[in-house]
Amino acid sequence: MTIELYTWSTPNGYKVSIALEELQLPYEVHPINITRDEQFAPDFLKISPNNKIPAIVDPDGPGGEPLALFESGAILLYLAKKTGRLMPKDPRSYWTAVQWLMWQMGGFGPMLGQAHHFLRFAKEDIPYAKDRYSNEARRLYGVLDKRLAEAEWLAGEEYSMADIATFPWAGRHEWQQIDLEDFPNVKRWFDAIAARPAVQKGRQVPQ
Repeated sequence: MTIELYTWSTPNGYKVSIALEELQLPYEVHPINITRDEQFAPDFLKISPNNKIPAIVDPDGPGGEPLALFESGAILLYLAKKTGRLMPKDPRSYWTAVQWLMWQMGGFGPMLGQAHHFLRFAKEDIPYAKDRYSNEARRLYGVLDKRLAEAEWLAGEEYSMADIATFPWAGRHEWQQIDLEDFPNVKRWFDAIAARPAVQKGRQVPQ
């Protein structure tokens, strides 16, 4: 059955469309234009109580009943569980993948989002905020680069939901005033993911 995807062209939105493409699951896109505050519509609120994209409705959820989910990390783990793919089977590698997924959700996403805001969109020039979040972005890229110096993928030997979650935020490295040439292990990883056909398709959602 077709999964309903509510999304917009943001790093968090791309996570789920990339995962759906990688898993080759059928899905229907419902664009939620956040520049027009469509995320605050009452119908969307019923699916995503925090008024954030992405969200999904799986008509064939647990027990065959429909399931609505918000929060990109939860959606990725759900899709991995549903299909038995894109998360390692080995327990140690599984928890390594979860660890890096949580790192993305708790740091690499939110801090880079603040960098986007203060470096590109804030109506006031606030040097303190610019310095704070650009420095934190660089620190986080350093953490990522160190990990990828010792492993091909974030979970180790397997491409996983942890990579899918982290990649779209690195995809806006220029917004964060980050040069990937300064982080060669990140660049190697980034280029490998960007070349995947499913990733290229997922980054075009919504059209």
